[in-house]
Amino acid sequence: MPAYRSSPDPRLRVRVARNVEAVFRVLLASLPEGRPAQPADFPITREQAFHRSEQGVSLADFLSAFRIGQRTLGQRLLDMLRDDPPARNAALAVVGHLMQLIEVGSTVAAEAYLEAQQHQLADDDRVRRDLLEDLLARRELPPGPKQDQLRLAGLGPATSLLVAAAVPVASVAGEAVLRDAVAALRTGRGRVAGLTVVRQDEIVGVLPVPARGPATVLANLQRVVAALQRRQVPLAVGLSTVHTGLEEVPEAYAEACVARDGLGDRPGVIALPDLSSFDYLLLRDDETARRLVRPRLRVFVEEDAARGSVLIETLAEYVACDLNAKTAARRLHLHVNTVYYRLDRIAERTGSDLRSFTGVLELLIAVRLGGPRPGSGS
Repeated sequence: MPAYRSSPDPRLRVRVARNVEAVFRVLLASLPEGRPAQPADFPITREQAFHRSEQGVSLADFLSAFRIGQRTLGQRLLDMLRDDPPARNAALAVVGHLMQLIEVGSTVAAEAYLEAQQHQLADDDRVRRDLLEDLLARRELPPGPKQDQLRLAGLGPATSLLVAAAVPVASVAGEAVLRDAVAALRTGRGRVAGLTVVRQDEIVGVLPVPARGPATVLANLQRVVAALQRRQVPLAVGLSTVHTGLEEVPEAYAEACVARDGLGDRPGVIALPDLSSFDYLLLRDDETARRLVRPRLRVFVEEDAARGSVLIETLAEYVACDLNAKTAARRLHLHVNTVYYRLDRIAERTGSDLRSFTGVLELLIAVRLGGPRPGSGS
């Protein structure tokens, strides 16, 4: 078995030999008594299962190794009795007894291995959760399991990193759902490298920036979030700006929460590296700012959004073109007179002067506060 041959455990051969001997003694003890093997006959197999799980030997390899030993024993019995015709019937009975022993022993081995794996996963999750809390509190990390988790996550003292914060946005909340979402982030298509943890009712990821830049992390996040949404697990995810060093994790986490909260009850990903400072300032769900929007502007935004946002889109392009209607017309593939007409309609309905920076800014703020958040697509 390659997994056994490459194991660095110097005691592996001794432990395997002990297990083989123990199983053989189960056969010797149960055969004269004429009773089938019982799960209680295999305490050492449970112990071996826990050792193999800790060593990273897969369940398939562990069971294959167990069965190789039993098949070899059965074949040797047949070989020894092949030239002894009177003993053949007895040999067949022994082999039948051995097959039942293999079945019971394999079941015990599989159940014990899976139990060990669950314990290991629970321990790993606990270490990851504790590690995240230490990073958020800027606590010093002594050598040990937490430092090992950092290395596995590709994080070091001077690593460039991003922090992602995510919450479910529908009635799917619950630790089991969050754990499934974390598993998708760690292993799914577009998997996200780094430290990803369920923290109370949210998911937090501390993610190293790859050589190709933060855009790679964003693309992977968007793919996983879209896949989860197709599975009826909609997440709102905020992604921080790039920070350098583990001591900046708390600031990056605060940024990610602001971005995530900017999505409200909509699924998707908002990545701060993709936003302007103006977009960022409008992410905060500030009721005071909404109340300061003039009622006439609020009515305009609501009514135009209900009609397909034609005027709002024209305004956005006009702003993007530095208030140049001719350039906006070209980019919108419209006649310039159509753009002028739409701008006049906006001015008429809002009372705003679209040739004034202050008037345009006030209207743009009203649109942003009353419409979809920037970057909310997944």
